[in-house]
Amino acid sequence: MESFVHEAASVDVATSLRELREARGISMRTLATKSGLSANALSMIERGKTSPSVSTLYKLADALGVSITAFFGAGTEKKQIVFLKSDERTRMSFSRGVFEGLGGEQFSGRVEPFMLTLESGSSSGPHHMVHTGHEFVFCLRGQLEYFVEKQVFLLSAGDSLLFESKMQHRWKNPSKNVTNALIIISGFAEGEQPNAMHWKKSKDEG
Repeated sequence: MESFVHEAASVDVATSLRELREARGISMRTLATKSGLSANALSMIERGKTSPSVSTLYKLADALGVSITAFFGAGTEKKQIVFLKSDERTRMSFSRGVFEGLGGEQFSGRVEPFMLTLESGSSSGPHHMVHTGHEFVFCLRGQLEYFVEKQVFLLSAGDSLLFESKMQHRWKNPSKNVTNALIIISGFAEGEQPNAMHWKKSKDEG
């Protein structure tokens, strides 16, 4: 898949997932129950036999009580200043796109920036998300359709959207081309994992 930025370190989701699970003393069966996945599906992911969808990643993050950025660096030390060169970013592929961390996994504050590369038709699922804080979206390339409450916003390259995240929202790539978007979630309540909420209710993937 063509990405907006090609230099990025790939993430071994299987290893990160296993390390996060074992560090919390959670059995595979327990995690499967908490995440709503089958034990067989979870086993396939941990053994690197299948690539999880976005919704599956967020279900797992929510069940583990971590942000999805935790998959980028389990046990990563939190810093007050994070500077990343373009080739130092971490990238995680899912079934219909690529998620790139922009330092949130290393930052001590409550802000999580990330970039999405989405294939045609990729979406956050049929269900809306709600969490505390604010959400900023900037479309870098292609088109991104955002549903916020009863309004629909079609973002093209250069367009942006900012809203209170307590409002119901979801997204999809409605075009036939690849979409790149920058999303920043900030100001969320301490202890909350908005990324984990962002796709956790999606039932159409994973």
